[in-house]
Amino acid sequence: MDFGLVLQTDPPASQVISLMKRAERNGFRYGWTFDSAVLWQEPFVIYSQILANTQKLHVGPMVTNPGTRTWEVTASTFATLNDMYGNRTVCGIGRGDSAMRVAGRAPNTLARLGEAMDVIRDLAEGREASVGGNPIRIPWIRDGKLPVWMAAYGPKALALAGQKADGFILQLADLYLTEWMIKAVRQAAAEAGRDPSAITICVAAPAYVGEDLAHARDQCRWFGGMVGNHVADLVSRYGEHSSMVPDELTEYVKARQGYDYSHHGRAGNPSTDFVPDEIVDRFCLLGPAEAHIEKLQALRDLGVDQFAVYDMHDAKESTIDAYGSRIIPALNA
Repeated sequence: MDFGLVLQTDPPASQVISLMKRAERNGFRYGWTFDSAVLWQEPFVIYSQILANTQKLHVGPMVTNPGTRTWEVTASTFATLNDMYGNRTVCGIGRGDSAMRVAGRAPNTLARLGEAMDVIRDLAEGREASVGGNPIRIPWIRDGKLPVWMAAYGPKALALAGQKADGFILQLADLYLTEWMIKAVRQAAAEAGRDPSAITICVAAPAYVGEDLAHARDQCRWFGGMVGNHVADLVSRYGEHSSMVPDELTEYVKARQGYDYSHHGRAGNPSTDFVPDEIVDRFCLLGPAEAHIEKLQALRDLGVDQFAVYDMHDAKESTIDAYGSRIIPALNA
């Protein structure tokens, strides 16, 4: 199993770079960041420094979207990093939650997302693609490679991931939901004539290593609120108790009263008081190292190829070190 580290690009950027270097020393193979231009610093500028200060770490956004950057700019940016540092980027992409909403726009449609995935991949790998009806190709790219991994929750998005994405990003670590969503992605891939096993499965969720479970829950409760944004969209689209979406995903958002993006992805987010302990436990990895190992083994058995640690809490360094000394070795023994 591969491991990734997920950070927000809060200033100073030097701290983000330092944590990514620490992650690589501890056996992490991927470094991810949020991508929301208003809320945090520009990640692609910081990726250049992360890549320059690591040897093998692959970097990318979790996740970018097709609305806040033009597609040829996104492709050229990835291709430039790859040309400089040797094909060590991954394009994590989704409809756009915070990036679009904070800028006063709705998230992108799935149709637009699907088209963008094809165009960005083709352009970044040196092939011609149509952008707005205009065929273009980036002429300087040689031996470009850009895997495109899509984040998804709902049935139509899961189907799109299976049809087009090189990887599937699931931002929660609940065992039942993980199994259900991986099955949906792989079924869609098979129906599209693709090899379902060729799609990389990445589960991303907060991890907090320690004995004080109550404190760990409070530090990671924000994650249930972030996931709740997407779940609320699904409820509005499909209704409650829909056969299209499991009740295990939708029940807890009934007490949701809105969301303040100024606290997005941060411990102590006041918009996440509605998230019960049960959801925090199900969606995250909490407790002593042995509890993490047990849950990660179960995720691996479901077909998960990478676990990406959301490290937005008060124990960033110790979590990275605990994974490096005890958890990653146990999963890869």
